[in-house]
Amino acid sequence: MSDGTYAGGTAIEAVGLGRRYRRGWALRDCSFRLPAGRICGLVGPNGAGKTTLLRIAANVLEPTRGTLSVFGGAPDTAEAGRRTAYLAQEKPLFRRFSVAETLRVGRELNPGTWDQRAAEDIVRAGKVPLDAKVATLSGGQRTRVAFALAFGKRPDLLLLDEPMSDLDPVVRHELMGTLMAEAAERGTTVLMSTHVLAELENVCDYLVVVAEGGVRLAGDVDELLYAHTRVTGAREGEALPEPLTRHTVVESRGSGRQFIALVRPDGPVTGPWDTDTPTMEELLLAYLRSTGAPPLITPTAEARVDTRRAAA
Repeated sequence: MSDGTYAGGTAIEAVGLGRRYRRGWALRDCSFRLPAGRICGLVGPNGAGKTTLLRIAANVLEPTRGTLSVFGGAPDTAEAGRRTAYLAQEKPLFRRFSVAETLRVGRELNPGTWDQRAAEDIVRAGKVPLDAKVATLSGGQRTRVAFALAFGKRPDLLLLDEPMSDLDPVVRHELMGTLMAEAAERGTTVLMSTHVLAELENVCDYLVVVAEGGVRLAGDVDELLYAHTRVTGAREGEALPEPLTRHTVVESRGSGRQFIALVRPDGPVTGPWDTDTPTMEELLLAYLRSTGAPPLITPTAEARVDTRRAAA
């Protein structure tokens, strides 16, 4: 395995990262660390800065302030470019090229790392003719070709922006399996933005949630889940029962005579209620609905650089 694998390495580290457009800040004071070798779901509402973050990591955009490093170096270095593959949401391809010509471009641009067999296997698995022009392919077929380009590069870091949005469930499941196999075989780090929260449950072992330009939640999935408790009980008026307010309340909702709350316990959660660990989808939805909830960055996701110095 390469030196970017999970054993102590860092794939991405953002410190005081900010990007401003004419309409305002897309990212602001964004700090987190993604250990190498993890499959990370990047989640947030529309306009939260997910695509901006991915484009900065892919050296498509420059930050307005702060820093982002890829395997310890700037995204614009030759080393970062060699080790990183980026699949944009629009999946740009040369429409006049055939599939075979498209893969040949990938081979010529990545002479030291290109895996022709891996790229062709992904294309052939979808029964996409190698001599077909890209312009004649369906949206799902074009996505498959774009995936082939990304996987053929054999990157150490794979950046995916809503990669499955135009695929039917069967193809989505197949390509997600390919993604998992690639990550397991080579220790590839994956940072993937998606709106399909249910897909993350069996794929991602790491999460980064962004909202209003900043990081709201980041860390190992198991750590994040076990740091929260889902509480269900009978309502006694409109307010949450007073003993629960002693904990950090992420979200509370009423449903008929019952309340459901997600809390970060500051001690034992005791009372006449049912408690359990939330699912990943429940956790993500709570933070997406409650953007004012206190952020939680677990130790493995904390940026290790002085954010004040980097943002200065």
